[in-house]
Amino acid sequence: MMLAKLQQKFTYLIMVLISFAYENGYLLTFGEAWRPQETADLYAKKGIGSKNSLHCRRLAVDFNLFRGEEYLTETEHYRELGEYWESLGTPEIKTCWGGRFSKGDGNHFSIEYEGRR
Repeated sequence: MMLAKLQQKFTYLIMVLISFAYENGYLLTFGEAWRPQETADLYAKKGIGSKNSLHCRRLAVDFNLFRGEEYLTETEHYRELGEYWESLGTPEIKTCWGGRFSKGDGNHFSIEYEGRR
């Protein structure tokens, strides 16, 4: 699938996820929805990110999660949203939740692209 088409599908699915979050009592703000390549390179040097980040391809987003006034930061707080996000995937579009990553990046939601998630 062409990158532009995948970005469009990603944007639509993120809208579905945001709606689900609000329907279930969560509030969201965007953390990182796009990352310039220079920032990805810097994060990779620091060991806190990937040089090939899907944020650079507009296929990943990080959210800040709230319930009422409480800012929720633990990966486990994102589980309901992460599992819902995974359920939106299809054989053609694999939705990936960062809570399944080895380092536990619970606020990260992406679509697999070129073997990256």
